[in-house]
Amino acid sequence: MERTRILVVDDELIIRESLTGWLQRDGYHVENVSSGEKAIDILKTKSFDLLLLDIQMGGISGMDVLKHVKENYPDIDVIMITAFGSIPSAVKAMKYHAFDYLLKPFDPEELEVLIQKLVHHRAKIKENLFLKEEYEHRNRFESMIGQSRPMQEIFNLIEDIRDTDTTVLITGETGTGKGLAAKAIHSNSMVSNGPFVSVNCGAIPKHIMESELFGHQKGAFTDAKETRKGRLELAAGGTLFLDEIGEISMRMQIDLLQVLEDKIFYKVGGTQPITADFRVIAATNAHLEQAIKNRTFREDLYYRLNVITFTMPTLRARKEDIPLLAEHFLLKTTQEINRGVERISRDAMDELMLYEWPGNVRELSNAIERAVVVCKTRTITPFDLPIVKKLENELKNKYFSLNDVEKHHISKILNENNWNISKSAAILGIDRSTLYNKIKLYELNDHRGE
Repeated sequence: MERTRILVVDDELIIRESLTGWLQRDGYHVENVSSGEKAIDILKTKSFDLLLLDIQMGGISGMDVLKHVKENYPDIDVIMITAFGSIPSAVKAMKYHAFDYLLKPFDPEELEVLIQKLVHHRAKIKENLFLKEEYEHRNRFESMIGQSRPMQEIFNLIEDIRDTDTTVLITGETGTGKGLAAKAIHSNSMVSNGPFVSVNCGAIPKHIMESELFGHQKGAFTDAKETRKGRLELAAGGTLFLDEIGEISMRMQIDLLQVLEDKIFYKVGGTQPITADFRVIAATNAHLEQAIKNRTFREDLYYRLNVITFTMPTLRARKEDIPLLAEHFLLKTTQEINRGVERISRDAMDELMLYEWPGNVRELSNAIERAVVVCKTRTITPFDLPIVKKLENELKNKYFSLNDVEKHHISKILNENNWNISKSAAILGIDRSTLYNKIKLYELNDHRGE
């Protein structure tokens, strides 16, 4: 952790040396100067987190230095040092946004308490700023979460294309967040104020797909009792999201290609052309190149869609995002179903990190939701997770370090035996003191009573 940087400003040598010595022993980075003029000069070339500033000095007063600092370096906090007789001046300094004041004479403990109060205050501000930025980020990217490099690349690409209406193809395994990515692209685009119309091509029966997409005129077919707008028309001025594009029929592929090329379409049974005024984003978990070889997907349509490609990373390719995602899903689920589950134990988080997540982020979300429902305490443990048995099967076919295997096994035995140390040690074939040492080494915790 970066050390707090402190500048002591006092014209009394004994005060400067005492403060500097105390603070350096407490681990702070400390420098000192003997006047307000020197303080103003050093601030031009060096940065500090805190000024310990005497109010009454010869030359430029402490109050004038405070005003200068707050006007030019608003992120620097100031604690005023004052004698009993100048308390009114110290109170006045608070109006100029000094953090606090210290009354002479003072002892090291009093000083440390005040500085720790300031450090915690700064940390809280930093945390609130982070939460604000995180909230804005999640709103901007439709709750897409991730600090990993693969996700940062996705966020950067979304930013890169925000001023275009280029057709986008999103590929990736099931559950990787292709739909969220499509919404994020729309939200950050020139048509963000327009509608976002989603079509799940794999869920709509083929015999009604044409009517769903293009709409129909009254009387166009037996059940067409009234004129109806299709998804293409509803998307006017916005984005049309074609999810699972690989599932549409060859005939519908021809119709869609014609729309992309001609920028017009007709309702079923209609004769009036309608302008195709929307951006197209398509997504698939299929390998369209292979589908082209198998003659189940048109090559010309593929190239029309594949102008900009997003490949959503699997969860196993960005495992460092799992804790962040898990905590997000925990908070979301507890708010939705009003449960008192507050945290995920270290052991449970270790299980989440070990598992390969074939269902990706969607599977993780479902796992946390189930864990919240079945959890009987305030803390999710490994045995609240539906992945434990799957993980045990995975471990049979994977290679892990001896420490990983031992940690997993000891945690399993302890939880199965309600953390009975004697019984668990006997099963493991070790004595109690060795087991206690292993628990400490692997930072295992008993969360049953939480």
